[in-house]
Amino acid sequence: MSKIIEDLRTELISNADEKTKLSGERFFKEEVKLYGIKSALVSNIGKKHFKTIHAKDKSNIFSLCDELWQSGIMEEAFIACSWSYFVNKQYEPDDFDIFERWVNCYVSNWATCDTLCNHTVGSLVDMYPNLISGLKRWAGSENRWVKRASSVSLIIPARKGKFLDDIFEIADILHYDKDDMVQKGYGWMLKAASQAHQKEVFDYVFRKKSTMPRTSLRYAIEKMPSELKARAMAK
Repeated sequence: MSKIIEDLRTELISNADEKTKLSGERFFKEEVKLYGIKSALVSNIGKKHFKTIHAKDKSNIFSLCDELWQSGIMEEAFIACSWSYFVNKQYEPDDFDIFERWVNCYVSNWATCDTLCNHTVGSLVDMYPNLISGLKRWAGSENRWVKRASSVSLIIPARKGKFLDDIFEIADILHYDKDDMVQKGYGWMLKAASQAHQKEVFDYVFRKKSTMPRTSLRYAIEKMPSELKARAMAK
């Protein structure tokens, strides 16, 4: 174990709170490993220890992130997500393979999925749009978190009005999925896209509403005017 990770873990352990831990465990349907630390404090601890890292080159940071992911502890996963995003100006297309491995091997709940994908994966795809083909491949996975990752990685680009055709293509792939975490993920992606493309997203949802899961549909139209919501939800 590196000294950086050892010092980080010492501080995390010293801030662990049993009440917060039990509350967090009740919050997830899946079994999760937690120290029991509020998210704002985890963020501050992560930033503090990132400043102590002398070599902030991408390969070193990603190696440290791997150490954190391997623990299976959620607070360490959140810090790994933050540290990997802090070096986003150094991203290259091949980094997709590293992030794909993290999603496949380490992501086991919606919180780590969304934290990694909204920022780290989303930023990489925003920089290198050809990588969206990888997200479309993820959408066909058997792994529920990989499928969710395919959509939530596009949340921030979607809000900027980007990749609308690709968003619809991923939504098409996920359309009939029965997993509520996947349904919520692609519904959220459509909702984000509606902020810049309300008409196009409404038209898409309206065409699909007879077969789209109600969970996905509700998420997709959440930001729309009440009259459009009523039309979309009508049988």
